[in-house]
Amino acid sequence: MKIKIISAAENDLEEGYHFYDMREPGLGSYFLDSLYSDIDSLAYFGGMHRMVFGHHRQLSKRFPFAVYYRVIDDMVVVFAVLDCRRNPSWTRERLMQG
Repeated sequence: MKIKIISAAENDLEEGYHFYDMREPGLGSYFLDSLYSDIDSLAYFGGMHRMVFGHHRQLSKRFPFAVYYRVIDDMVVVFAVLDCRRNPSWTRERLMQG
């Protein structure tokens, strides 16, 4: 399957990068490498994850983040990459926006 990351999800990744890079230089790059690796795996495993708030949710292997996506035809569309430590009602609202 092909993977498409919408701009809102790219913004989520950028925010995560800045958050972790401010904690420790280089950690932001590791965050991006890890999350993009998780997203790349959706080419093979897209659609196999549990549905949460109307989207499939893939939990990151190394960070407390989740990738929210849908399978549309033969494409995985990533809608959001969100911090799991946030209030679930905030996550639901964020997913309903896009």
